[in-house]
Amino acid sequence: MKNLPSVKGIIMTLLVITLLEFMGSSLERFTIMKSDSSLTSMGMNLIESVLIKAENERNGEESSLAFTTSSFKQEISVASLKAESPVVIYDGMTLSELAAKLDRSLKNELAGKGYVYANASITWGVDPYMAVAISLLETGCNGKCSNLVRQCNNVGGMVGSGCDGWAKFDTIDEGIEAMIRNLGKYYVAQGLTTVEQIGHKYAASSTWATKVRNYMNQIQNA
Repeated sequence: MKNLPSVKGIIMTLLVITLLEFMGSSLERFTIMKSDSSLTSMGMNLIESVLIKAENERNGEESSLAFTTSSFKQEISVASLKAESPVVIYDGMTLSELAAKLDRSLKNELAGKGYVYANASITWGVDPYMAVAISLLETGCNGKCSNLVRQCNNVGGMVGSGCDGWAKFDTIDEGIEAMIRNLGKYYVAQGLTTVEQIGHKYAASSTWATKVRNYMNQIQNA
């Protein structure tokens, strides 16, 4: 394997890039932070793991900075979950606290799926309030869930195959994860981080962003 860049240099580069990604977007509530020595001790292994993954990718198909930073954020998420003490990851909450908060706005087929939304959102850099808000708007699950949810496990109005032109998933969990992954890869990673920016590409309705924003406020205050 080729020689890897110096650890000190790459640590600073990755941290600056990652911080700029979060600070430059609307996701200012993300506050991944060290809470105990377990995160410190695994820090070097975390960086080395990401570097090796990036190097392997370069030796195969094309690699990009986006791959490295995406891997870095996912490794941080994993490290946070393994920490001896709870880690604040979003809006002053730990992962379990965030999941519990999201659960207060999830009903019917989506009830109890707060952890799925929280974990996938943190992994893909998507605002969890926005992810849940989009689902509530697209599914109608604040009242009775749509047939798309009940028959196809599609919680985001995603087009595809398997359900008369709509994407079909084997479980609700898979539908949630697919929607958030789609938002992370094709919207947030492309610089579309606000509801208004996403709305221009995600939906044809001119009122979509306003409705999602209203749901986000309700979720945040739940």
